[in-house]
Amino acid sequence: MDPGQLFQLYQELQGYVGWDEADPGRIAAVREAVRPAFPSIIDDFYAEIVRHPTAARVITGGDRQIERLKKTLLTWLSDLFDGPYDEAFVVKRFRVGQRHVEIGLEAFYTQVALSRMRIKLIDEISQRTASSELEQLATVVALNRLLDLDMTIIEYAYQAEFTAREQRQERLLTLGKVAAGIAHELRNPLNAVKTSVYYLLNARTATEEKIREHLERIDRQVGISDGVITALSRFAKLPVPNVAPINLCDFVRKTLEVNPVPKNIELELDCQETLPHVSGDAEQLQIVLGNLIRNACDAMPDGGRLTLRAHAPAGSTAGGETDQTPDRFALSVTDTGCGIRPEDLKRIMEPLFSTKTRGLGLGLALARAIMDRHQGELSVSSLPGHGTTFTMMLNVAQKSA
Repeated sequence: MDPGQLFQLYQELQGYVGWDEADPGRIAAVREAVRPAFPSIIDDFYAEIVRHPTAARVITGGDRQIERLKKTLLTWLSDLFDGPYDEAFVVKRFRVGQRHVEIGLEAFYTQVALSRMRIKLIDEISQRTASSELEQLATVVALNRLLDLDMTIIEYAYQAEFTAREQRQERLLTLGKVAAGIAHELRNPLNAVKTSVYYLLNARTATEEKIREHLERIDRQVGISDGVITALSRFAKLPVPNVAPINLCDFVRKTLEVNPVPKNIELELDCQETLPHVSGDAEQLQIVLGNLIRNACDAMPDGGRLTLRAHAPAGSTAGGETDQTPDRFALSVTDTGCGIRPEDLKRIMEPLFSTKTRGLGLGLALARAIMDRHQGELSVSSLPGHGTTFTMMLNVAQKSA
């Protein structure tokens, strides 16, 4: 973490615990009296650790390591009473927590260890200082505030380090999934290309028709591979939408031209020409609708009915020039295919999750990302064995004055 931000946080926390201008003086006033007790407090600290195997397991270097750790703890205690409680002091405290995470020491052991030292230090203040009970109480309160601040910064370091580790682990897992998905998606077309190339290089009596067949096969497989790379590129770097008014019916027809429906699937189009224009980037939204159309067709390999319907959502608020014009319009894609299992429905739009035997699982994740950038929504409802409906919720374009 940035040292300046860390110190700013520390100063804010000082306000929470009631740390005041007199507290550093109270701590400094007793340090020389308490300092002779540091070695015994440190010996007690590590003797207690050795008695607890779960805590002691982090000490892998034997007595030599314990001696080094005792010196480190002595420095920590000295800094606690010496101050100054500036940025450098706070950074040192933060690094203590980081080090504990590195060696695998659980946070609760740090808490109870600090509690044990707290009790010892308070006993020493009461026994070794000649101040009044009221002054001793004020000093103990100041020490408690200081130790609470220390513990908070150390715990914050634990959280920051654990979060960083989890994020690194998640990135590695994601990278592994992406790599596996890419390998799976590209291996099949590459194998097909390799087979065709082998045939073209070694066939002695290949007919012109056969040569053309293999060249077309290579071209198709290259197209598939390019589609995988394009999907990854789109997902990794999605540009800001170039928003403009869109005629829904024209938009649907153009998307169907690019994503033709198989002959064994009946297409039902419910889109009135009088519908208001919606607002969005037609090219990006075509990625969304195209993906939904292809998924719907994939869910009906033996045929079925695909319905594309543009309609005002139920309960939509009125806007525009008349009360009949809603703020949003819905575009639904419904199939009569196999449907989606309830347990898969919750994850269907997650990156790298797919119910298909082939597929990176980026299509719906990309679609949702595009809809989010359009301040719209992508929802799904499904009944296994009866079909699925995906709904794009789009904002109505504002009419120019």
